[in-house]
Amino acid sequence: MKPRKQALGDKNIVGAKVTELRKKNNLKQKELLAKLQTHGIDINPSSLSKLEGQTRPVTDIEVKTLAMIFSVTSDELLS
Repeated sequence: MKPRKQALGDKNIVGAKVTELRKKNNLKQKELLAKLQTHGIDINPSSLSKLEGQTRPVTDIEVKTLAMIFSVTSDELLS
């Protein structure tokens, strides 16, 4: 995986945590996309990349689903 070239954005506060949890669980972005889509979250690779880079807002439904996928609470994602 290429290192991030730019600093994180300021559009959400969960992106860095999502990246951390994804890597901790040895998931590629493509695998996380498949899990999200299985849970009814229609998201494309670019949107996931922007979510993780904190350059796009995250919906409450996405936060809830990400928490469920990673077996954490929404509060843990938001901290």
